[in-house]
Amino acid sequence: MSRVAAAISAAHDEGRGAFIGYLPVGFPDLRTSIEAAVALAENGADVIEYGPPYSDPVMDGPVIQEATNAALEAGFRTRDLFTAVKEVASRTDVPVVVMTYWNLVVQYGLERYADDLLAAGGAGLITPDVTPDAAPEWIATSERTGLDRIFLAAPTSSDERLDMVTSSSTGFVYTVSTMGITGEREELDRAARTLVSRIREHSDIRACVGIGISTAQQVHDVVEYADGAIVGTALVRALRDGGVDAVAELTRELVAGTRR
Repeated sequence: MSRVAAAISAAHDEGRGAFIGYLPVGFPDLRTSIEAAVALAENGADVIEYGPPYSDPVMDGPVIQEATNAALEAGFRTRDLFTAVKEVASRTDVPVVVMTYWNLVVQYGLERYADDLLAAGGAGLITPDVTPDAAPEWIATSERTGLDRIFLAAPTSSDERLDMVTSSSTGFVYTVSTMGITGEREELDRAARTLVSRIREHSDIRACVGIGISTAQQVHDVVEYADGAIVGTALVRALRDGGVDAVAELTRELVAGTRR
């Protein structure tokens, strides 16, 4: 069992769903982004999702885009990601997965990227813009390194696509709650519950739901039918407006919603 899958299973053993918190690396600066990620771990997150800034973040909403643009303007480079992961991994046992657009990996070099992430203590990659059929090299590299490969499933995914995603993913499947970009929504799409049910028909892999989750109540609603809840925008807003202390406070609040 991978470190990510083990963390999700450990949460279940405690009678709750897993909580996965997303933050961009390098926002508002590298040091603060490291302290914020550690605060996630220290306040109950089961998995840390770290996002390196990218110039064309097609899946990200305005709050995250604003943060990643600021990090890029401040001079963020891919090598900074591994610096951040290494320090976070040295200060907590919570697994760190990197959510990255694939062009960043290609530019750096797939094998080099995977080896540097592994050496830094990272646990895997979430790849929002790559499907399993387009990633045979990554799948092979994942097998070699033991890094988790986390693909996305969407409400529009066909049964054939779900078969491919569930059989190719390790750790968990990133289950998209609704079509569109990341951000907070007052109501989650009912399609998320249906999608998780469909994933269950294809595989016993963990299904964690992301996009649009921003409150403890929404976290609670999600973990009633899914294995975990993923929150990003609300945490990035907290970091922007209140710093690391605000991230810690919000994390505690959101984790309280994971109890079943």
